[in-house]
Amino acid sequence: MIASIDFVPGDILKVYQKIKEGEKTRIQIFEGVVLGINGRGENKMFTVRKLVGDVAVEKIFPVYSPNIEKTVVKAHSKNKVNKAKLYHLREKHNN
Repeated sequence: MIASIDFVPGDILKVYQKIKEGEKTRIQIFEGVVLGINGRGENKMFTVRKLVGDVAVEKIFPVYSPNIEKTVVKAHSKNKVNKAKLYHLREKHNN
């Protein structure tokens, strides 16, 4: 469970997520760009997008999910981000 959000849209984020397979639990890392943060309070969620080969994968994570071990900011955006939602990156990588 994340206590607070220390990242903004445009940052490259590593999300350590608990995956339960049968009786075993393992940690899976999802690394990508934060597209946006939605909601408030207990309903707050963030969207992370990464490229796997030529296919883009997006995941939406609830901030207060017990399945999230931790989040690590790998890099901050190089340029100043002027938008709260970076959905224009979807069109950029589809070409």
